[in-house]
Amino acid sequence: MRLVDYLDKGASLGGESPCLTMKGETLTYSEVVDRSRRIAGALQHSGIRRGDRVAVLSANDPTALTCVFAISRAGAVWCPVNPRNEAGENRQLLDLFGCRCLFFQERFAPLVARIREDLPELTTLVCLDGEVEGAVTFAQWLALGDREPEEVHPSGDQLCMLAGTGGTTGRPKGVRLTEENMATATASTLMCYPFGDRPRYLALAPLTHSAGVLTFPILCRGGEIVIMPEPDLGEFLRLIERHEITHAFLPPTVVYGLLDHPDLDSTELSSLRCLWYGAAPMSVTRLQEALVRIGPVMGQLFGQTEAPNMISTMAPADHFRADGSVATERLGSAGRPSPLVQVAVMDKTGTLLPRGRHGEIVVRGPLVMAGYHEDPAATEKVSEHCWHHTGDIGYLDQDNFLFIVDRAKDMIITGGFNVYAIEVEQALTEHAAVQDCAVLGLPDEKWGERVTAVVQLRPSRRATSDELTAFVKDRLGGVKAPKHVEIWSDLPRSKIGKVLKHEIRNAMTTRTEP
Repeated sequence: MRLVDYLDKGASLGGESPCLTMKGETLTYSEVVDRSRRIAGALQHSGIRRGDRVAVLSANDPTALTCVFAISRAGAVWCPVNPRNEAGENRQLLDLFGCRCLFFQERFAPLVARIREDLPELTTLVCLDGEVEGAVTFAQWLALGDREPEEVHPSGDQLCMLAGTGGTTGRPKGVRLTEENMATATASTLMCYPFGDRPRYLALAPLTHSAGVLTFPILCRGGEIVIMPEPDLGEFLRLIERHEITHAFLPPTVVYGLLDHPDLDSTELSSLRCLWYGAAPMSVTRLQEALVRIGPVMGQLFGQTEAPNMISTMAPADHFRADGSVATERLGSAGRPSPLVQVAVMDKTGTLLPRGRHGEIVVRGPLVMAGYHEDPAATEKVSEHCWHHTGDIGYLDQDNFLFIVDRAKDMIITGGFNVYAIEVEQALTEHAAVQDCAVLGLPDEKWGERVTAVVQLRPSRRATSDELTAFVKDRLGGVKAPKHVEIWSDLPRSKIGKVLKHEIRNAMTTRTEP
């Protein structure tokens, strides 16, 4: 299926049903389909052909999401652009992808101005919501699409999305995602989580990431997407109640903010069927709190750009035992491998390991990308032994639950011992004052690396560095306890809420350099 086929499937279930809603204004399925056809016609009129790359640079917005479906309808390839990236990284990605057209919001005009001069292939710039020098307005450009577009129906191995990843060291890579990859992610979502007719999905997280992929199963069931243009947890709670939201996705750090929000306990949440969490490890302590205060609706998903969302899943029911009690023994897991992929654990020689043994998590199947764009060496390396290597260290238990113990690059070797950062982070978040934290290894003459923690405290809570060190030492012992703890007012995060350890490392390393 093409990306636009999920929209068209929803429209076939009722064209006058609500499709996209933002700030109280709703577009029906028929209206979104019609607009996507006009945009696709304009793309083709401007010279965009099958396989051409078209970028979208926008915050959450119905028009921008409609452009994604139009790109698919025209047979082109969607290239989401993260506005929080540095200008240089976005320029590198657009150059790597060979983008010919860019849709953007006026607020990002300064970013566009910094990168456009170095992109000779980028010949068409369309501002979605304003007038910007050197770009055509959306209304003017849309007038080109009055003719019916030529519908392009590619095969399942056709590229539908190019997504950037790994820009923290060296040149960023482009992940080649096919129609089959997206169909696998969508089918797995529908198989693994609770859905009814006409679900209603609240999009607070960026639609350029996991939150966007999760719209496809909603749309193909004729559901409604309620879009938040800016993150606001108070408004998030109000919209759940007002629209009787059934599904939403939040990264763990935002779930923590929701649990600390003063309006949570007074908000009617009974409509929720699944609140997905993922994109980063979640504190077991705070997950237990969420199961009580938000409800038995938490659903975990684990994936990465190269294998979107659905490597493993934990449906709401999997958080509980058969007798209804919380299954505390599995809350630290990433769930079970999803039905349409194979997941295993491998050592450095390529040998698959038995249950309980730690190694690198590997995956294969139709969820896995078609490779890195124009980077055969990186593709070959990540595909060694005919498996996709996730870069995560973990194990499968006897019940087939997958436990991720660390990123391979985040493992700390201190005094000859292996320390997994995630284990220390989980211990820290058990402290009542800790909102979020990051643990990393910094160079140390005595230990090789010293376990270092940076902590963000919960609102109105207090704790000292010595207190937090003692807290972890009491739970994990002296080897794993941080040798150094700093308390920051906030932690640097990506657009999807991941704590950016490389920024923390850079800040701390720069500070200690002579």
